[in-house]
Amino acid sequence: MLFNSFEFLIFLPFVFLCYWYLFSKNKLTQNLFLLFASYIFYAFWDIRFLILLIFSGVLDFYLGKIIDKHEDEGKRKWFLRISVFTKVLILGYFKYTNFFINTFNDLANHFGYKTSSIDVNIIIPIGISFYTFHGISYLVDIYYKRIKPNNDIVEYNLFVAYFPLLVAGPIERATHLLPQLGKKRNFNYNQSISGLRLILWGMFKKVVVADSLSNIVYQVFLNYSHLNAISLITGVVSLSFLIYGDFSGYSDIARGVSRLFGIELIKNFNFPYFSKSIGEYWSRWHISFSSWLNDYVFTPLAIQYRNWGKIGVYLAVFLTFLISGFWHGAAWHYVAQGVLFSIFYIPVVFSTKKVKFVQKLGSTTFSIVDVLKMFRTYVLVCIGYIYFRADSLGQASGYIVKLFSSIIKKPADLFSLPVGWECIIYIAPVVIAELIFLKYGSMQKVPKFLKYFAYLILGIMIFFCIDKKTSFVYFQF
Repeated sequence: MLFNSFEFLIFLPFVFLCYWYLFSKNKLTQNLFLLFASYIFYAFWDIRFLILLIFSGVLDFYLGKIIDKHEDEGKRKWFLRISVFTKVLILGYFKYTNFFINTFNDLANHFGYKTSSIDVNIIIPIGISFYTFHGISYLVDIYYKRIKPNNDIVEYNLFVAYFPLLVAGPIERATHLLPQLGKKRNFNYNQSISGLRLILWGMFKKVVVADSLSNIVYQVFLNYSHLNAISLITGVVSLSFLIYGDFSGYSDIARGVSRLFGIELIKNFNFPYFSKSIGEYWSRWHISFSSWLNDYVFTPLAIQYRNWGKIGVYLAVFLTFLISGFWHGAAWHYVAQGVLFSIFYIPVVFSTKKVKFVQKLGSTTFSIVDVLKMFRTYVLVCIGYIYFRADSLGQASGYIVKLFSSIIKKPADLFSLPVGWECIIYIAPVVIAELIFLKYGSMQKVPKFLKYFAYLILGIMIFFCIDKKTSFVYFQF
């Protein structure tokens, strides 16, 4: 079930009314109903994989108890390794089986060994990466005694399957979400209104911005070899706002929907395109995933290789971004994206400034130096996005080569009207809105006349674009 679908338009009000009027008596009834609603939500996609989701939640629940009850460090570590290996194995089977088979066949054929092309028909369960990461972080936190195992199987399975974040995040931590599920929620009018505002803003970014830019991006990438430099630049700028509008739009809708049930999800995006460095960008973009990688991949690797000095830190950075790229998809262009970002990130290792993963809102007063730093960071990010969007490593490399060669050979084309020029119609409102949010600190502090005018415009634009029902980009992860 998509957030931008007619089914969800019926599902959400029904669940909201039942939750507050029929099942708000205590924590147990609230959690049971939300868990049931989450399973129904997931079953709308494919009921067969609902069994896998339930199995994953039940398995984590009991594995957490097993890890916690053993005092012997060797046994604790053994059970943790078995637990994580099992979850990674399940994830790997669904996401990477065909990738490894095809890579093996390509290598064999390259060295003169004839192999038949085998393509295993595997459907990737929606959201498997997200709920797998939920489980891994929960088990690792128990192992390191950061948390105690949860004793309520309904509560824990709701943590895994909670429908607003189930299919595309944010990746919640047990330390943040489980305490909220462990107590009765009371209806809060202001919280619900702020949730509806987030849903409206998220729907705008998805339905109006991302879906409208998708055709421009498709046409540019399809015909990149015949286009001039300014059109290629327009294509990749459109791509950057397509990805941002789609994914941050989903996160805003998820946070808004969750607020309707009295539950706060972590903020997943914090004005990433105003970042002045790659390090700052990764502290503002997909915050739940970036911080997850920092805590559960980079930090353990950095500790493992601490005796290697800065070489060990570089290696930890490289492996972390390699995993990040591979997580995004089972293809070499995703791997290349991860490698590229690891290279871009190297200056952060030299920097004496410590990058925090959740940053405060900035300011609309930027110096020329700030703007130049933002531009530099944005260009590097856009180069990485080309590898994210391309159909292959060759297409991504070809796009970049064509872009820079066109700039050198025909610089005058930079001042011509590009293919996809209309992208400014969809990009400008996002940039203006975010500058306003930066100025006032939050949507609640924006002057009322400006706020209600914006709601009216957003509502009208969503109404005229809602017929373009497309899936969210990150559903495939």
